[in-house]
Amino acid sequence: MRGLRELCLAPAAAVLAALFAAPMGILAAYSLMTRGAYGGVATPFTLEGWRRMADALYVAVLIKSFVVAGISTALCVLLGFPLALFIARAGARKNLYLALVMLPFWTSFLIRTYAWMFLLRDTGLVNTVLLGLGLIHEPLPLLYNWGAVILGLVYGYLPFVVLPLYASLERQDPALEETAADLGARPVETLFRVTIPLCAPGLRAGAMLVFIPCLGAYLTPDLLGGGKTILMGTLIQNQFSSARDWPFGSALSLGLMALVTALLWMQARRKGETLP
Repeated sequence: MRGLRELCLAPAAAVLAALFAAPMGILAAYSLMTRGAYGGVATPFTLEGWRRMADALYVAVLIKSFVVAGISTALCVLLGFPLALFIARAGARKNLYLALVMLPFWTSFLIRTYAWMFLLRDTGLVNTVLLGLGLIHEPLPLLYNWGAVILGLVYGYLPFVVLPLYASLERQDPALEETAADLGARPVETLFRVTIPLCAPGLRAGAMLVFIPCLGAYLTPDLLGGGKTILMGTLIQNQFSSARDWPFGSALSLGLMALVTALLWMQARRKGETLP
């Protein structure tokens, strides 16, 4: 049976080696090389790319990335929990509401981000309506700022919180809430002492599914931030494109990945779980 299991796992292991291990090895090699005269990589081998990561400028970008990712994750949880609870209690219509939650996935993320740009720009729908109603006298600066970036991240990753939370809430036994009510618990007490603790695994899963992509996001900050908001994702992307400093970009990529992996490992250890 052990040999059969290894045989069945061999295709997946080969795919992981080709699509994950090999690129990571290339990045690791690039991070130890020198930037070429016209970009790319060249010899000799050096640790300069890793040393530059300790610069105060890049540390500030990392801290800012964690703050933005944390705010976006918190907003997704605050918005996603009531929605997931509503869907889980919707009875026969829950499949319809789930389809509406997944509906944005039927459209390209890039197109949806451009749609927000058209909505938030000075001549966009939001400012046009507010000006037409006489509520403002000049367009509001809704685009190319941190608020627009967080709005785009929350919009893009909200379903990743709703779906795990819905799965946890839908499996809960309604009799538990009825029992709490029979024992004198008010609805708010039942929510915080019964419902939320029981859906904690789905809550943690959803938060991680949002926080990690937000930490490395570059498309949303680049488009909705308009170059005024630099996060780790945009910084790494710039090193591989405009700056053409592949060694430093590789070091930043591996450093961010190592940091996220360490945080996940500590979270798993704290919860008594094990990681391979």
